[in-house]
Amino acid sequence: MLQSLSIRNVVLIDSLDAGFDRGLCALTGETGAGKSILLGALGLAVGERAERGLVRAGTDEASAVAEFDLAAGHEAWAVLDEAGILVEPGEALILRRRLGEDGRSRAHVNDQPASIGLLRSLGDVLVEVHGQHDGRGLLDPKTHRSQLDAYADNAGLREACRKAWSELSKARTSLDELVRAHSASTEEQDFLRHALGEIDALQPRAGEEEALAAERHFLMGAERALGDLQEAQDALAGDGGGLEARLNIAMRGLERVRDQIGSAGGAAGEALERASAAIDRALIEFNEAGDALTDAARAFDLEPGRLESVEERLFALRALARKHEVGVDALSGLQIRFADQLDAIENASERIAEAEKSVQAAEALYRDAAGALTRSRDAAAHKLAAAVATELPPLKMDKAQFRVALVTDTDRAGPEGCDSVRFEVSTNPGAPFGALDKIASGGELSRFGLALKVSLAGDEDGRVLVFDEVDQGVGGAVADAVGRRLKRLAKSGQTLVVTHSPQVAALADHHWKIIKEDDGAGGVRTVLVQLTGEARREEIARMLSGAEVTDAARAQADQLMAVGA
Repeated sequence: MLQSLSIRNVVLIDSLDAGFDRGLCALTGETGAGKSILLGALGLAVGERAERGLVRAGTDEASAVAEFDLAAGHEAWAVLDEAGILVEPGEALILRRRLGEDGRSRAHVNDQPASIGLLRSLGDVLVEVHGQHDGRGLLDPKTHRSQLDAYADNAGLREACRKAWSELSKARTSLDELVRAHSASTEEQDFLRHALGEIDALQPRAGEEEALAAERHFLMGAERALGDLQEAQDALAGDGGGLEARLNIAMRGLERVRDQIGSAGGAAGEALERASAAIDRALIEFNEAGDALTDAARAFDLEPGRLESVEERLFALRALARKHEVGVDALSGLQIRFADQLDAIENASERIAEAEKSVQAAEALYRDAAGALTRSRDAAAHKLAAAVATELPPLKMDKAQFRVALVTDTDRAGPEGCDSVRFEVSTNPGAPFGALDKIASGGELSRFGLALKVSLAGDEDGRVLVFDEVDQGVGGAVADAVGRRLKRLAKSGQTLVVTHSPQVAALADHHWKIIKEDDGAGGVRTVLVQLTGEARREEIARMLSGAEVTDAARAQADQLMAVGA
């Protein structure tokens, strides 16, 4: 729903802030008051093409801000998500467009910079305009197929067709790859065999380069490490029996001293005990250190030539990786890929035959899915044409005809089937059918859009419907028929109608009047006033009688408003 529209310096509008409600919203006013400018400003906010002529004379910049309140499942959220625009749950969607006098414009979505293209994409799912400002929705031929599918409830058939197309595309891609592989030159086969032979000879393993480099580093330091270990062992042994012999001599001396003084040694005896215990521990630690050094030396007892073999493999792996411009760890993956490519070339004939069968099977499934979709569209096309035909006479278009041109072309097959769809009309008996969007009359365009939209009732997509002078050139019972259909469309959403018809205005749920007045500086400006009660009655009476409002017109206005209540 369009909640509000704020306009600054757009043609005759210097400053306008309007709030809108759900239901049928009527915009009335005298010719030239600026109703079309209001719609132009809305178009500016939702990404329509803008020209510098929209900028109010004497100002540098025009701007339009449209605020929307959207349901959780509205299409606009998907558009925002794809564009990377973050909007908090429950937050309003605010589209802002600024247009400079040089014709350049800037766009923002919820105060985040955005492209005009994004604004346009959002506008396509937010607003549907029918009439002389039309450029979106039902009158856009690009939407006709999806509109017909929605009318036919073809969601399931379309999904089945997409899946069948996806499978067919995969099968065709696989076949194309096999055919290309089969046509590979002898040189390519020779290259693959040679390259694969080199990799097979090495049988590289993931993580092997790091392990080999670490082992090489260890081995390169092993010789010096062995020398240092030998020095440590020699230091423990020492000259003349080394430290162990001296500790044993000291221990025997202590034992003789203890034997001489006996158990009555007092303080001297305690000191001797401590010395004896310390020497004993030193002997134990000394022997353990010797054993550890022996174990360490044994660990360095390496395989002769191991360093050379490690370096040879490491350098060979790195050289092969450089040759193929990959990392060493990628060689194993390259080995698998080369093997698959060579296998595909050498066994292409068998695989091509299998792939061709797969393509044929996928084509049959796609034909069935696309055919079911075509049949459903064809039935819906006739049904929709009949429904629109019943809507045209009450809208004073009884001489007009409507049809859905459904063309099936298998050469243009795709995920949505093989059909192109276009809504076409003939406005007079015997006149050829033509594209709906090429009709010249704005009023006819609006009424065709209204007839179509009413016939497509139930296709509620959350768009704001805008009808510009849908009642142009009609009155009385026809205007009443127009109003009732607009009222019906607005029941489940929001419909804005620019109207000169009192019958239509009287049926509206909300009513605004667009007024052109002096701006106090010798110019004019456009303002928007919401009408209720007596003011609304007076406006409808004016629409009935003209410049001079009579009591009879007021009484008739009361009757029309009572019908619309």
